Amino acid sequence: MLKQIAEGVLVHESEFIQSNSVAVQGRAGVLLIDAGITSNELEALANDLHELGQPVVAGFSTHPHWDHVLWHGMFGDVPRYGTGRCAASIQDLLSHRDWKTRVARVLPPELAEEIPMDLLGLMTGLPTGAAQIPWEGPKVRIIEHQAHAPGHAALLIEERGVLVAGDMLSDILMPFLDLAAASPIEDYLAALLLFESVADDVVAVIPGHGSVGGAEQLRARITQDRAYVEALREGGAPDDPRVGPSAPLDWLPDVHRWQLQRLAQREQTETLERHSPEDT
Repeated sequence: MLKQIAEGVLVHESEFIQSNSVAVQGRAGVLLIDAGITSNELEALANDLHELGQPVVAGFSTHPHWDHVLWHGMFGDVPRYGTGRCAASIQDLLSHRDWKTRVARVLPPELAEEIPMDLLGLMTGLPTGAAQIPWEGPKVRIIEHQAHAPGHAALLIEERGVLVAGDMLSDILMPFLDLAAASPIEDYLAALLLFESVADDVVAVIPGHGSVGGAEQLRARITQDRAYVEALREGGAPDDPRVGPSAPLDWLPDVHRWQLQRLAQREQTETLERHSPEDT
């Protein structure tokens, strides 16, 4: 079911980790952001938009993870966009003959048969530095950064004061770092600074997973996420309910420990490289 959270901005919440699909109304139809997740949910979303007389005229994926690059034929053959880095990342995956097998490995087993993959990732990368999405509707500013995934973009619907955050600023998930990046901690902290720089213009934030929040919650989530990432940098245990005994999802503490381990391994490797015999 679509829920209006601001004028011309509608959200559909999936049962899978409270995944949010966002529809922004324009002159001739909607911009559909991060459509998901199962075939039945995508069909229901398409039907709801049809009943509102709002065809899909464009799509956007905030980043290249499988649950943000889905699509359904009922939305039509319309332009689908992502940042250049996002599109390059998913196109690299699709270039492999066994890409469906690779994606299947990371799908939740209980939903694997219900997730459509035929149109997964078929998007156009926007030019480097593109400031907004090219469509006939409210200005949607692209806030690109490198936290969480290559070419990740948050979107600011300026006329509505709505920040679509992608896989960040969640009330149920702690920050998931891109541990394959050169500087995962710094990338994440830099992205939070970007969000802070537009916070005065935001009345609602929509995370990729979790609950829609207001202006005060946006600032609180930035603060909470920064504290978590800084605790990771120090190798300590953050005071964060999302990874504690009452975590919203029972597997989150395991992911937290995995992130700590990976970061410690990176630090050890970098220390060894700095003091290798070749440097003496």
